[in-house]
Amino acid sequence: MLSAQERAHIAQVWDLIAGHEALFGAELLRRLFTVYPSTKVYFRHLGDQPDEVQLLNHGQRMLQAVGVAVQYVDNLRAVLSPLADLHAQVLRVDPTNFPLVIQCFQVVLASHLQDEFTVEMQASWDKFLTGMAVVLTEKYR
Repeated sequence: MLSAQERAHIAQVWDLIAGHEALFGAELLRRLFTVYPSTKVYFRHLGDQPDEVQLLNHGQRMLQAVGVAVQYVDNLRAVLSPLADLHAQVLRVDPTNFPLVIQCFQVVLASHLQDEFTVEMQASWDKFLTGMAVVLTEKYR
């Protein structure tokens, strides 16, 4: 799925994110809810107006899952299988929402990392996150 150079870009960007998962994740959620308010329906447990602690906690969980996927990029299906089951069978998230999350995450990366987030890194992350989304939607029937 990914070339050696793309893997290097993904690892390099993750090294910049590591330790800041909660902050990046909370910003991702704020951006998602602002730009695509219809996505709030899948986060009812956060309430209509989630507070910062809720955003930080859920954002951290989301980005920790991304971190695990980065670590096991060669085995995404196995690593993401429990999340795929959860999103498809329990939460029943419409799979058309995954590209929206990807888009918002890419904006967060670009806004924080700026010049460190090169065009090549963005392309690598887009390919990687799209691969994650494909795996997450495989359990839908």
